[in-house]
Amino acid sequence: MKQLTKRLAILLLAIVMMLAVTACGGSGETAADNGTGTEGTDQSGDVGAEGTEQSGESAGPATAAEGEKIINIGVTDSLGGVNPFAIDQTEINKYALDLMFLPLMELDKDLNFQGMLADSITTEDNINFIVHVDDKATWSDGTPVTAYDVEYSVMRYASPIVANTTLLLYAFEGTDDETGFLEEGADSMAGLTVLDDKTIQFTSKYPMALTTFQNSYARYLHVLPKHIIEKFSESELASNDWFNHPDVINGPYFMTGYDADHYISYSANTNYWKGAPKIDKLNIRIVDGSQIYAGLQSGEIDITQHTMTAIPQEDYESIEALNNVKVVYGSPVTNQSAFIQTANIPDARVRQALVYAIDRQQLVDQLLKGHGEVVDGFLSSASPFFDASVEPMEYNPEKAKELLAEAGWDGSQTLRFYVNSGDNTFVNGAQVIAAQWAAVGINAEITTVDLATLMTVAGTTDYDIMAVQYTYAPVDPYPDVSWLLGGEGSWTGYYNDEVAAALDGTQQTSNVSEIKDFYSVVNRKMQEDAAMFSVYVISAQGAVSNRVSGAEPSVYGFFNDVHNWDVTE
Repeated sequence: MKQLTKRLAILLLAIVMMLAVTACGGSGETAADNGTGTEGTDQSGDVGAEGTEQSGESAGPATAAEGEKIINIGVTDSLGGVNPFAIDQTEINKYALDLMFLPLMELDKDLNFQGMLADSITTEDNINFIVHVDDKATWSDGTPVTAYDVEYSVMRYASPIVANTTLLLYAFEGTDDETGFLEEGADSMAGLTVLDDKTIQFTSKYPMALTTFQNSYARYLHVLPKHIIEKFSESELASNDWFNHPDVINGPYFMTGYDADHYISYSANTNYWKGAPKIDKLNIRIVDGSQIYAGLQSGEIDITQHTMTAIPQEDYESIEALNNVKVVYGSPVTNQSAFIQTANIPDARVRQALVYAIDRQQLVDQLLKGHGEVVDGFLSSASPFFDASVEPMEYNPEKAKELLAEAGWDGSQTLRFYVNSGDNTFVNGAQVIAAQWAAVGINAEITTVDLATLMTVAGTTDYDIMAVQYTYAPVDPYPDVSWLLGGEGSWTGYYNDEVAAALDGTQQTSNVSEIKDFYSVVNRKMQEDAAMFSVYVISAQGAVSNRVSGAEPSVYGFFNDVHNWDVTE
């Protein structure tokens, strides 16, 4: 299980970290991506709804012709690229691809799995997973989407020549345990079996919960048209220009142009098998967070979405006061986590004191304007596995002092406290925390660095405490939690047999109550051993214009039914 744990968590870090850092304040700064899309330049070739290339170059976001309907989505993330074989699937990259190439499944706003390209995924043994492609699914040229498209796509993701690390398919039979790749030149994969034109079986090397398969693989597997791209060699796939203007898709929108730092434009796929979109053109506009309020006010931005848009906290009340938009606060899923390197702070009493010394509710009230919650451990109230009986450790500076005295803490040590400079809200919060620690006799030196540098530091033990926003998937926190508590080499350096057994238990059952009990063991051990703690969990702001119907910002499922969105002028 350790292989599954560690490698799968690395996958999620590429996704989760990017999602998390944009959820609250700051500049939306992200770590360097591996994209090979042409950044800062427009992509020529406007692809129409019928998949034929239109003449001329798009000079900017699409504008509506007379009688056309258009929606502008404001985000603060930058696009890494549009080639699924060449990018890490950060939140904005995933959304950009989802509009063209549906994932197998997606979570809806209520955290239920909704079929996208697949209409069902089942398992009887947590080893073999049966995926059925929707019988109605077709490509935009009318060709049926089949299990052979799924097989072909997975084989290309697993190719050592393509060398894509997004899906990390090491968990499935036939792939290398470390790299997740097949042998060069392989024409089959032991962990993939096409059962019929619409059904394919995935076979794992290890027990895996159905939710783990759905959340970590089905949500990120973009199926590509075998009959179109099989003409390209594997060495061409990661850089082929076809992905800059794909003319055959299975999703609701063709991409008509993009500039990685400014916009992505789309036009409706009128042959979309779930129904032709009501919105003719759609733009994702990439702007600075300080521009969101003005854009919503003027109507230049119709929607902002929680996980791709960092609205400054100081603008929340101004946006709430606008009479042309509806404000929506997302579920509390983005955790401002603090990871303690236990090799450097080995005494659990000192680590507990760090938690008792912080008035976390004060931080929620002052920094988040009350839009958040205090929890202990990894799970927020948004998770089906949340145990409300695990009450957060209270603010108790006297208790902190007692624990420090018991541990023989003399105050001579200065703790190295690393914080993401791109998260302006928590940069301020770190100052408050350091002052509260100082009040009980703990000296901390705050170092603010950009996210890329923070991730470099995280790969060492050259810190005592590191704070970063981290979104643990509410329906499947296992890969992240098991890696973070995976002993030497993890962000905590912490390992405990009881915790490891509980985490393994989550993968052996699909019973929600049983899984909840296992996570309760983990979270109670975190109170006891304090290898990490949650400073707060954020409920980020989103907004939608009153002229838009059928669309509501949500942490998950935002684009699931985009073909049903509409506008009234």
